[in-house]
Amino acid sequence: MLENLGIVDACFSLPKERTRASRKLNGKSVLEWVARRATDSQQLDGVIVVTTADPDNEFVKHLTPLDVPVFVAQSTDPMGALAAALEAYPAAHFVRIETACPLFDPVLLDRLVKERRRVAESVDYLGYRSHNGTPAMSTPVGVFGEWVNAKALLEVARRVQAAKHRTHPTRYIYEHPERFRVHWIPLPEEIDRDDLRLTLNNEDDWEYHQLIFETLGPDCDLRTITHLLDRCPALRYQMAELNRASRIA
Repeated sequence: MLENLGIVDACFSLPKERTRASRKLNGKSVLEWVARRATDSQQLDGVIVVTTADPDNEFVKHLTPLDVPVFVAQSTDPMGALAAALEAYPAAHFVRIETACPLFDPVLLDRLVKERRRVAESVDYLGYRSHNGTPAMSTPVGVFGEWVNAKALLEVARRVQAAKHRTHPTRYIYEHPERFRVHWIPLPEEIDRDDLRLTLNNEDDWEYHQLIFETLGPDCDLRTITHLLDRCPALRYQMAELNRASRIA
């Protein structure tokens, strides 16, 4: 059994999710960028991509790097798909990685795993949280993963049937701290800000990413990205405005 398995969640159900995952930046699809950055982690024992048997998700197998296994679950929802993947690839814990951000940061992923080893008590969920209490996975920064005890996810998958929970497979765990042991890490100060936006949701986001890739190159990290923003007040303002509009909507 693996200790810490990286799971790239490619259980797409919407056309816009599939379009985003397959669209290319600097010659590679977003899905490929995320999977490759996940394999750059120093703390994971392996990385897999998980998708569903929906025929519209067939493209996932063709865009995933050849050295990363793709698990195709018969379940139609992400929670069931992750549970099936954990049965096929037994692991004590896993780190779930979304595919909305090609600049996913493996260093922050590694920090999650190290924090879990540092914490003395048992933990079911470990993730980043902003200064205002918002889980980082719900922010428009998008570079984070979330560490989960596999037993907790399997328990929830057996008991929870509401579609809203099965669509967001880990949310039920961290929204019920009375039932599960939840541990939060403060976001690094340099990225706990309202003028940083690295998820891909609209054409403006694609333009920002193209600018970042053209200016900094494909191997850029969060430090160089935040330095770029500090030198580009107009870009900071645009990202902040989009973030504000997203919160209002």
